[in-house]
Amino acid sequence: MITTRITVKPHICEYVRGKYAGFDETKPVQFPSHSDIYFLIWDFLVKRPAGCHRDDGNLEIILPSRHGAKPPEYYNYLGIHARKIIGRRLEMMMWADYRMHVEEARSRGMMFISATEQFMSRYGILSLSEDAFQKNYYRWRRKSYTHSRKAI
Repeated sequence: MITTRITVKPHICEYVRGKYAGFDETKPVQFPSHSDIYFLIWDFLVKRPAGCHRDDGNLEIILPSRHGAKPPEYYNYLGIHARKIIGRRLEMMMWADYRMHVEEARSRGMMFISATEQFMSRYGILSLSEDAFQKNYYRWRRKSYTHSRKAI
């Protein structure tokens, strides 16, 4: 098992650890081999440049290992651009997961605030407030509503 580290926003790190590593800060995160993020990381892996230091960051990731291609012993480096894209994709994944959770909870009659608290508790998110989650949801709803109204 070969790992690397990337730096992501604290709430993204908490979300990913809560979802894929069972809240264990010492355990590296392993993405499912069928997930989009797994393939994204695999696509960005390149050979480590000569003289490059070990990676640092707040999120340790187990590198994808696909049989017969790009062995992680040699292809174990993610460039600056790759790290930014992976961090952004993880953030998009968290927001999409949150919105889907809220929509499902509200369809079952759960209060919006309770759904937000439940999501934050499920993934152990402490570094971002409930208000920030709710504002993001409202901005998304307003944007979605505006786009759907323009299409009519």
